[in-house]
Amino acid sequence: MAPAKSMNPRDLITGGILGCLEAASLGMPFEVWKTHMGTYRNETTIEAFKNVYKKNGIIGFWKGLSPKMVEAFLKGGMLLFSKEAIIKVCLRMGTGESAAGLIGGAGGGMAQVTILGPCTFLVTAAVTGDKSVSLSQRIAHTYSTQGVSGFYRGGTALALRQASNWASRQGFTDIIRATLKHRVYGDKRARLSVRDEAISGILGGTLSVW
Repeated sequence: MAPAKSMNPRDLITGGILGCLEAASLGMPFEVWKTHMGTYRNETTIEAFKNVYKKNGIIGFWKGLSPKMVEAFLKGGMLLFSKEAIIKVCLRMGTGESAAGLIGGAGGGMAQVTILGPCTFLVTAAVTGDKSVSLSQRIAHTYSTQGVSGFYRGGTALALRQASNWASRQGFTDIIRATLKHRVYGDKRARLSVRDEAISGILGGTLSVW
């Protein structure tokens, strides 16, 4: 397994701020672009980009930024706490490291949906819905007509996506780490270098796109 993750609140806040910076720079434009393409499937990648720009100009790529900032700040901490807690319990029960990573990743991914569900709903509505409706109006209307469940449309599919995504990432990354320890260092308890950890994470993330 990777070295124990820091549970220091200061580190979680720092991670949340970095997540917000990522979302506010390149993350949000790509999210809007992707959401538009998912709604208008007949458009090509370039056509979708042009149509987003035609509707609202360059600022159109940052539609729904407020809920995205909430999501970016909170989802990392939710994943970290839940995933690490599940992995620790699994290891105490004698589960193998790779299996514990798979289970912890799946559980952490599903826990993220508590944050991702409402934020994804609001971002999608901001990009594809009625542009005359403000964020606060949309929240009030959704809650008054459907209650809390209204913010979790497609929640089951989202939970399955996050569970499979993070189970794959964590599982593949742990398998690659274990392979490096055995083949490169000849010791399953060896401590990997920063470079080894980076390679494991990159390969694990790449393999998880299945």
